[in-house]
Amino acid sequence: MSATGSGMAPCRFAHYFVICGIDTETGLEPDELAALYQWLEADRHGRSQDAANAGENFEQSPLRRTFKSKVLAHFPETIEWNPFDQDAVNMLCMPKGLSFRTQVDNREPQFHSYLITREDGSRTYGFVLTFYEEVTSKQICTAMQTLYQMHHAEHSGSVCASSSCSMDSLASSMDEGDATSLNKLHCCSSYDMSRDTLYVSKALCLITPLPFMQACRKFLTQLHRAVSSQQPPPLPLESYIHNILYEVPLPAPGRSLKFHGVYEPIVCQRPSPSELPLADYSLKQVFELLGVENLVQVFTCILLEMQILLYSQDYQRLMTVAEGITTLLFPFQWQHVYVPILPASLLHFLDAPVPYLMGLQSKAGTDRSKLELPQEANLCFVDIDNHFIELPEDFPQFPNKLEFIQEISAVLLQFGIPPEGSLHCSESATQLKSLALHDLVNDKKNGNLPGDALAVFELLQGNATVERLQALAKRTGVTVGRVQTLGGSTVKEKDGRLQCEEEELRDATLNVQVREVFANRFSHMFADYEAFVIQSAMDLESWLTNREQMHNFDKASFLSDQPEPYLPFLSHFIETQMFATFIDNKIMSQWEDKEPLLRVFDSRIEKMRLYNVRIPNLRSSNYQKSTILKESAQSIEQRLMKIDHTAIHPHLLDMKIGQGKYEQGFFPKLQADVLAAGPTNNNRWASRTGTAQRRKDRLRQHSEHLGLDNDLREKYMQEARSLGKNLRQPKLSDLSPAVIAQTNWKFVEGLLKECRMKTKRMLVEKMGHEAVELGHGEANITGLEENTLIASLCDLMERIWSHGLQVKQGKSALWSHLLQYQEREEKLEQTAISPVLLGPERRKSETGLTMPFLRVSLIQDMRHIQNVSEIKTDVGRARGWIRLSLEKKLLSQHLKQLLSNQALTKKLYKRYAFLRCEEEKEQFLYHLLTLNTVDYFCFTSVFTTIMIPYRAVIIPIKKLSNAITTSNPWVSVSGELGDSGVMQIPKNVLEITFDCQNLGKLTTAQIGHDNSGLLAKWLVDCVMVRNEITGHTYKFPCGRWLGKGVDDGSLERILIGELLMPCADEDLSKQCRTPPLQRSPTQTRRLSITSLAGRNNKPNAGQIQEAIGEAVNNIVKHFHKPEKERGSLTILLCGENGLVSALEQFFHHGFKSSRIFQKNVFVWDFIEKAVAYFEMTDQIGDTEEETESFRSMYKVFCHYVNAINVTPRNIGKDGKFQFLVCLGARDHLLPQWIPLLVECPLITRMYEECALLRDHLTVNPLIRVLQTIHEFNITLESSLVKGITL
Repeated sequence: MSATGSGMAPCRFAHYFVICGIDTETGLEPDELAALYQWLEADRHGRSQDAANAGENFEQSPLRRTFKSKVLAHFPETIEWNPFDQDAVNMLCMPKGLSFRTQVDNREPQFHSYLITREDGSRTYGFVLTFYEEVTSKQICTAMQTLYQMHHAEHSGSVCASSSCSMDSLASSMDEGDATSLNKLHCCSSYDMSRDTLYVSKALCLITPLPFMQACRKFLTQLHRAVSSQQPPPLPLESYIHNILYEVPLPAPGRSLKFHGVYEPIVCQRPSPSELPLADYSLKQVFELLGVENLVQVFTCILLEMQILLYSQDYQRLMTVAEGITTLLFPFQWQHVYVPILPASLLHFLDAPVPYLMGLQSKAGTDRSKLELPQEANLCFVDIDNHFIELPEDFPQFPNKLEFIQEISAVLLQFGIPPEGSLHCSESATQLKSLALHDLVNDKKNGNLPGDALAVFELLQGNATVERLQALAKRTGVTVGRVQTLGGSTVKEKDGRLQCEEEELRDATLNVQVREVFANRFSHMFADYEAFVIQSAMDLESWLTNREQMHNFDKASFLSDQPEPYLPFLSHFIETQMFATFIDNKIMSQWEDKEPLLRVFDSRIEKMRLYNVRIPNLRSSNYQKSTILKESAQSIEQRLMKIDHTAIHPHLLDMKIGQGKYEQGFFPKLQADVLAAGPTNNNRWASRTGTAQRRKDRLRQHSEHLGLDNDLREKYMQEARSLGKNLRQPKLSDLSPAVIAQTNWKFVEGLLKECRMKTKRMLVEKMGHEAVELGHGEANITGLEENTLIASLCDLMERIWSHGLQVKQGKSALWSHLLQYQEREEKLEQTAISPVLLGPERRKSETGLTMPFLRVSLIQDMRHIQNVSEIKTDVGRARGWIRLSLEKKLLSQHLKQLLSNQALTKKLYKRYAFLRCEEEKEQFLYHLLTLNTVDYFCFTSVFTTIMIPYRAVIIPIKKLSNAITTSNPWVSVSGELGDSGVMQIPKNVLEITFDCQNLGKLTTAQIGHDNSGLLAKWLVDCVMVRNEITGHTYKFPCGRWLGKGVDDGSLERILIGELLMPCADEDLSKQCRTPPLQRSPTQTRRLSITSLAGRNNKPNAGQIQEAIGEAVNNIVKHFHKPEKERGSLTILLCGENGLVSALEQFFHHGFKSSRIFQKNVFVWDFIEKAVAYFEMTDQIGDTEEETESFRSMYKVFCHYVNAINVTPRNIGKDGKFQFLVCLGARDHLLPQWIPLLVECPLITRMYEECALLRDHLTVNPLIRVLQTIHEFNITLESSLVKGITL
């Protein structure tokens, strides 16, 4: 191959021309890949290989069997930067091998395209025309007849081929729409070489660097016309093939190009660098096949990197839908396995436990229910032919989905396309073939519009369009054909070509307008993304080296800046590989050229900023339509109206006499010597390549001069880009069992790496938030982010459990495994009752009373999930079980127990499965074990409406009081999601179990009694409440008396809870626990305030002021969190370090205690006396010194105090003070009330000179601090306001 030919290749329109078909020298060979597929299927279903082979040989009619195709010729031999992969090309040109026909069968040519993704992620496109050629080899015909005789000997009664065979021929499945053809296939029961003509499929293929689908289809169609025509073509076929391989350049960006096929010129155009990238696949056809609603749902699944399986009988439909939807991702790119056409021999790739987008050809007559897929928990199944999709459970909707669908529908309606799509699987499919266009131009499967839709369009657009297109046709050189072709006059041909040109322009216009609508959504959603990119590295080398450890995007800040309705989708999307790659490209753009998609996207955002579109709408979810639809289509129209470049015409080559011989119906054997290399002369576009190459060389030398070795840099780049990706593409060339095993090993390694990354991310996020929150109320990762990460972990575990499954049962592989384990264990339980108790939790108090054992086991947790009627599916049950186990810190332990049953694992999984790789499995369980170091409430916070059994135990202090009370005790428990209501406790039992709707995290418990009987006074240590499903146990410390004439005379107390750790070992729990929630103030603290005994422990003035500041600060921080992540306000008001406690200390400072009055005096006594004083002065009418506002303030104060005093609840004096502070905080009255008490003359009698309340320098700052909570809307728990009428 000449140097010139290879030198020009990067800028050539086509890289290779390939012919695939039957090798007459080797004869009929069974397809090895098909045999391998049969072997894999037999292995999957546990049958013997012999049975599989027998089915292959005898159950099928020989005409329907799969025979090996070969690459008969390809030109040139190879290209340095795109080496020819013979096996892959052969497999994708003829995915189901050779197909045979007789004269009674339908032999219409079929077009399809494919792509090959290389290891570096770059793509090569293939365009294939498959037609049927008569078999002239007697050896082949005799072999076919012999196969028929053998077939009849085995199945003498059989007249039609089995439809259940896994390897149907290419065409029988293609022509499903053609009922007459199917009848013929079934009628054809034999082949007789003396009576029948045998035909075999042959494929012509162009391999190109860019997806110029329309141009390649036209070129191949014209080549086929030249072969089937009665008249020989104007030039030998070699001239046209040589021309497109070596003399037709790629159009320059932003330019159009005209080159010549066999009969007609062909025009293609390429977008400029500032436009959306090239997309030549018809989006019109994608919308017709799926409908807008379905397409948006599938698009969302792709954005969230789920597993997407396209399913159709037509290869071209698979390719059109895959390419169409992925072009809509701009500015993002799909980063995972992408195989739009999955050859039959690669079906084991559906086992891949990674995100993928694959296309599978459906078998004729195969129902969806018969299709066995390894994993469906996270699968989006798209049945293209039947206009039907199956979606994964619980995935977030695309933002503004309804308005988005309306905008797309409006564009489609302008082009006469119904938004709901139109099914093509009816008889209308065959009627399309009677349209005026010849051969494939009219084939509905190739994206052309039916006549009625065309009429609608013409009605919409009027005659101006036709005139413009006639002008276009004239400029592009479409003339009345001088060559007579089969099937009609030159006038008809001209009309057909005009219609074709018009349709192409409409398709291109529709494509770009729909893509603009999608691009516009991302431009608005990510208009401010640059502000959140973290650029911490000094240079590219250090960034690439530390890529894995670095945070590149401030996710939390970004999400906090987004409108609420967008959050469910965005929180998932910013965790994807495609978003990570997009941000990586942004960071790398400071050291190297911007990635093309990023450059276009950034320029669009810049333009938006210029026009000030985004700023007023920040944090607004108002939908904004695209405003540039018309302009975007104009550039394409202009390029097609004015051709920028015309390639060299095909010309006679230096061929020997007798070469290039023409024989109708047969594709000639091409002359290799003239097609092996390009011309030696340099032309315009070759020199352009040379200039570009020199520029590249200069850049490369410059980067080397900067000190980063190019090879090392490339290695870093590959590693950095491959982060989080497991396997970009299945290798098509070598498919031995050894290679399949190696591929599966890559999967295992990838899964383990993903598990490590996910658990590490969950820990870092959680611990990061804990560090920020330490000591300030709750420590919690944002609910939204936590939920996203846990959903992602559930997805990973489903993929791990789906890998290497022997036989699939149910949609969730994990739940299926658990059910089988449960079945075995329950059988064992019946024979020998020995329940597994995992770390029974025993709670002791001073009384020796305990919380009873909680039986904890894997089976028990499964039963909890099975009893939840709200969960309807296996996938939902598996996710519920994972969440419950994670919340109980038993996930790793449960899974270890599940996998310890090796006999079951061996029965369910193949040898290569992840769960049977011992070392990796151990590491996986270890990574999950690390999650036990933080607290999750991922079950409690998600299943908010389920009924949960609770157990409450009241623990009295025996040493100082009666363990038994004669009165009737009661308890009421409240949580973040509701309260249980008042429940009577049987006398002397002190324990109650009750079922109620999930209360969430528990916050308060109210306890009280009716003061009846002789032993009514009761000293309670604490109340313990346990959630019997999650095992979470809350302790509500009390340490106070309940009874009249003792302590503060309270018969009812409100207690604040703290979550106890399940860890029995106290030291260990200190190491690995989240900081505790605040709890109700303890006995010790109460005594230190009110009694003489605790005087030495009293806090000093500085500590009291600090405590008030801290309490108010916590309330302010609470309101600055997103609403769903705030936790309990009651704890911040009434907890141990809450506002009530801090103000109580303030009022107790300098309070004259029992030394004078000989009994305990409470702050409430001072408040009641102040109220009495205010009311007395009001009656006397002493208003000279008072302002009107002062009077109104103390009237309000008296009203509140009296309302608390007359409440029917038996609350003690400290409880009443608590109510007053909470109501004052809620109604923003505390700063008004404190000056009233300071000015009250009683203060001198009840407080010492040094008291903080008598110091104006202290009181004024206190008032200012309390005013800071005025801007917040404080809502009190019902337990704090019940019974108080204001």
